[in-house]
Amino acid sequence: QNPLNSMVPTRTAQVSSVEDLFGFICSGPLIERVGLTSDKVAESIDKWILCGSQLCRLFNINELFLTEPQKVRIYHYYIPVFLWCEQQVSHHRSKFKDGETITPLVIGFSAPQGCGKTTLVNALDFLFNITGRRTAVLSIDDFYLTAEGQAKLRESHPGNALLELRGNAGSHDLSLSVETLTALSSLTEEAHKMKVPRYDKSAHNGRGDREDPSKWPEVEGPLTAVLFEGWMLGFKPLPAEVVKTVDPQLEIINKNLEAYSEAWDRFIESWVVIKIRDPSYVYEWRLQAEVAMRAAGKTSMTDAEVLDFVSRYMPAYKAYLPTLYGEGPNGCDPDRWLVVEIDEGRNPIL
Repeated sequence: QNPLNSMVPTRTAQVSSVEDLFGFICSGPLIERVGLTSDKVAESIDKWILCGSQLCRLFNINELFLTEPQKVRIYHYYIPVFLWCEQQVSHHRSKFKDGETITPLVIGFSAPQGCGKTTLVNALDFLFNITGRRTAVLSIDDFYLTAEGQAKLRESHPGNALLELRGNAGSHDLSLSVETLTALSSLTEEAHKMKVPRYDKSAHNGRGDREDPSKWPEVEGPLTAVLFEGWMLGFKPLPAEVVKTVDPQLEIINKNLEAYSEAWDRFIESWVVIKIRDPSYVYEWRLQAEVAMRAAGKTSMTDAEVLDFVSRYMPAYKAYLPTLYGEGPNGCDPDRWLVVEIDEGRNPIL
């Protein structure tokens, strides 16, 4: 029999491959922002390789033949954000004394529609789980009003296009969200379980409705973190005269936002804010999604319907994103706030 070492790549080839990956990782735009140096990357290169390999498995791609966009998404985006989240978890847990019950850290992810936040959060959830820690994933979409509740909201604000359909502040069941976040924050014991709400956007010909509780997924403790994402998470109310200049219909939305901070922001200790330079990206991303659905033979919106749909969110983006990007969410500690600016291709940039 031939020696075993003749069946594997030579040491030179292995070192060269790792060196190439190391250089690529260190060239990423988030390395310094998440508190890493080339030395720290070198010390943890095995972890980077493991996480990269596992993400390739998650996304069903060949890790030996990654395209440049795939490498960027994995090693310049998902893994650096994951390592930052790990740092936040460590900081959170360090505040508890020996013997005290450690509650899960709630991390908020504020990102515009279509920018890939759901994929990012699912990747982080996967990485936490393969490293032996349980997390729960929530979206603000999970707390939309029922179809009946949304109909009542629409009827009580006739002529206001921003409240005609789900989406803007006022179209969420804040009581359910507080109840859910409170329960998840108490899920600290082994074998303790609870169900978390889910929303079916396809119900009632696309108008949507809350799924039957029998279909809600179950979460088991103890939880390390709760990953909570949403397009308007962290938006803060502004002076009435400011929002009126953007869109008079936004005035009631602005008033509704006052209750959201108490309902959501108070649970969130760490924040990841995905920043875009131009809200019009949302139009492009939505159009891309609809084209992909058509190609897959699924029902999709026309270009005109996409324009109408996204236009209902644009006033809020124009009014609240500058403050979110400039000041951060309510009461946010700068050390617990990561801003990731992405381009039209949904990749991080400097």
